[in-house]
Amino acid sequence: MAAIMDLRSGRPWLHLDFLKTGLVLLALVLGLLIVLPMAWLVYYSFIDQDGGLTLGNYGLLVTDTTLLRPFLRTLGIAVSVGLLCCIVATPLAWLAARTDLPGRRILRMLVMASFVTPPFLGAIAWEILAAPNTGLVNELFRHLAGQQRNEHLVNIYTIQGLTFVMTCYTFPYVFTLVANGLDRIPSDLEDASSILGGGMTTTLRRITIPLVLPALLAGALIAILQTVTAFGEPAILALPAGFHVATTKIWSLFQYPPKPELAAAASMPLFLIAILLLQGKSWILGRKGYTIQGGKSGQARITPLGKWKPVAMAYAALILSLAIVLPYFALFKTALTRLVSDPLTFENLTLEHFRFVFLEYSPTQLAMWNTFSLGILTATVGTFIALMTAYMVSRSPVRGSAALGVLATIPIAVPSIVLGVGIFLAYSQPELRLYGTRWILLLAFLTIAMPAAYQQVHAAFQGVHVELEEASRILGSGRLQTLRRITAPLIRTSVIATWCFVFVSTIRELSASILLTTANTNLVSVMIYNLNENGNGLGPISVLGIVLLGVSVTVIALVNRLPGHRSMQLRQI
Repeated sequence: MAAIMDLRSGRPWLHLDFLKTGLVLLALVLGLLIVLPMAWLVYYSFIDQDGGLTLGNYGLLVTDTTLLRPFLRTLGIAVSVGLLCCIVATPLAWLAARTDLPGRRILRMLVMASFVTPPFLGAIAWEILAAPNTGLVNELFRHLAGQQRNEHLVNIYTIQGLTFVMTCYTFPYVFTLVANGLDRIPSDLEDASSILGGGMTTTLRRITIPLVLPALLAGALIAILQTVTAFGEPAILALPAGFHVATTKIWSLFQYPPKPELAAAASMPLFLIAILLLQGKSWILGRKGYTIQGGKSGQARITPLGKWKPVAMAYAALILSLAIVLPYFALFKTALTRLVSDPLTFENLTLEHFRFVFLEYSPTQLAMWNTFSLGILTATVGTFIALMTAYMVSRSPVRGSAALGVLATIPIAVPSIVLGVGIFLAYSQPELRLYGTRWILLLAFLTIAMPAAYQQVHAAFQGVHVELEEASRILGSGRLQTLRRITAPLIRTSVIATWCFVFVSTIRELSASILLTTANTNLVSVMIYNLNENGNGLGPISVLGIVLLGVSVTVIALVNRLPGHRSMQLRQI
């Protein structure tokens, strides 16, 4: 049997036949998860209702204004959100990375907390706050100004309201990239500017901003991508306002009478837009000009804010209040009072909504079981597949192993709603009929989570120098012994973090789930959406949202306490 021999003992180190078998199995699994749904998606986009080949579906995307307008509207909203995210996040990132602003570490943690908030839940929170008739902000306005019931200060059910909410839950992508870019700028470059007489404004304009501009542009592209592919916020805020965006229009094509062929064709532009934006981001961050050449970096150069410190603190407090404090307050207040309009007093506090959700509303237990059991199963299976794939890519001598890494990262360019369409089409066929079962959800969740899981584990393997394993081999240790004693302890923290990341992303997923769930496979995220759509009360919705938030925050807090792991890595951006 062909094998790689131990240098000292001559014993087989890695059997090539075993590795080849593993390569084939992983390729089949990844193909089942990724290639098959995309193949069915492309096929369906070229057939008509009778099964004949046609280009008519693509023609309708251009000629039918009910299809074209949502896409044009989506692009307009996405560009607006991208610009707003840059305007909001760049000063905040500079304050967190390069000034003496008090509580900078807490600021970063709170900005990251908005990643934990499912965007659809944030949209519901702002629905509670800014609905024209019942919103808390408008109720307060009418009370203070003595206005009539039909008067309102803000209306969240508008394109402007949707843009605002999407900005609240997208700007952290720009913040993360810009803050990391600022952290990488060597302090000696800015010190040299100061020595040569450059003030703070000159240094910012000539040194800091040009060096961080690639990260800012990449963040803007990611913000645009997140907006183009978002489903939750538009479904909550755009549909009641009477307009569609691209993702909600695709979802509507599955409503009665379903038009899966047209939905498949409508999904392809989103797929192409995602590829272009991700390629643009990679090109910007991969340019040689983005690599800083210079001497020692030292610690980051901290700029004293002086008399501007109160203004900076107020700005940071405003952004965090809009993105986190007010939405969280709205959810907790609504969950603990009978009516949204009830004042938050001790007399009005009640656990009625908790009792209804957990004891009276029969679908809750099934949705909870489906959500958390699928979360655990997806995290376990997904982390294992990612671990095996990363090992094959980084350690296997078998030709073609690198292709596994390419396969594993393909879904990063596939919007979740598009992936949901492809999986629905692939596994609704008589030969592979999984629709209506939990297995189709498992496949969807595994596919969505695979790029981030693989990149996280692959980075861990890259951090373990191969010489450590070679030293173990020279000393006579076998493959499994080396994995157990050398490699596993060094990557354990990253593997645990990957498991937790996949779990959290799974329990909050909505975009693909909305197309794949049935009454027997309902999930908490889909239940929240359905309760909101059916007008069944914001109290129970808030309770379910608090459950998702509580579990997510707890899991991420545990991850951040792991030794050697600073924070949850958001490698999907």
